[in-house]
Amino acid sequence: MNATPDLRFDGRVAIVTGAGRGLGRAHALLLAERGARVVVNDLGGSKEGEGSDAGPANDVVSEIVAAGGMAVADTNNVGSEEGCHALVQTAIREFGRIDIVVNNAGISRWATFPEADAENLELTLDVHLRGTWHTTRAAWPYMEQQGYGRIITTTSTGMLGLSDNLAYATAKGALIGFTRSLAVAAAPKGIRVNCVAPNSVTRPSLSADKPNIVTANQMDAARVQAMQTDLVSPMVAYLAHESCEVNGEILVAGAKRFARWFMGFTPGWLDDGYGVPTIEDVVTHWDEINDESGYYVPTGTYDWGARFMAHLA
Repeated sequence: MNATPDLRFDGRVAIVTGAGRGLGRAHALLLAERGARVVVNDLGGSKEGEGSDAGPANDVVSEIVAAGGMAVADTNNVGSEEGCHALVQTAIREFGRIDIVVNNAGISRWATFPEADAENLELTLDVHLRGTWHTTRAAWPYMEQQGYGRIITTTSTGMLGLSDNLAYATAKGALIGFTRSLAVAAAPKGIRVNCVAPNSVTRPSLSADKPNIVTANQMDAARVQAMQTDLVSPMVAYLAHESCEVNGEILVAGAKRFARWFMGFTPGWLDDGYGVPTIEDVVTHWDEINDESGYYVPTGTYDWGARFMAHLA
């Protein structure tokens, strides 16, 4: 078996948002170590999205430079459209191009219904969803012109059900739709768009009121070590590499495990009668509707439609 050659990013320019701490820092350090020139973006605010501090971004840049890499700090706020466009211009001004965007920045404002109010929702969407949207949109023309680009978005398994952090789970769910749909437009342009769901202890997962379960249960040191942020970054770096042709997928990474997360459909129940199905018909066939045997994973909306409506062909 031939060993996989070292994957490098020489000549590539990467933006990593929220790179002053945690996951973003780990992503930026790994990309820089492998030769990428990195724009380290971080507003330096609290995990709730309040305040600012240039220190974290500058500290990571210092780490990269001390190790022989190239990086610049950027403290624009990706929670605003103007900040996202200014961030991309930092990359163009300093390095002349943009090849990789790692949309990692996030905040966490713990709240459930009915305490989760409009402000809670909007501030969370500003950073997670709109920040990803506007940063990617600002970088898109440069990637389109050069016929190449790699975009990584960050979702969370929290979207499977996270009642105490409803806005966070909502934003992360929306990013899956963004990723899957943008990937379709990206494919013919030489751009690849994928999503990563980290399994790691990070600042947004911690709160004085709602501590992360890892902390709350005081897990042993070995398990806490397995949840370190740098164990997620290899997957992010691969999705950012020119050799990666994966597109529109969701990958889970952390604790030394890497997996694919997909959305499947059951074949369901098909009413082959001549009348209109009734509520009682749905109840009668409920087990068949939910039977997972023979499930399929559509490649996109049109593929799903063709399968779902195949009996009408």
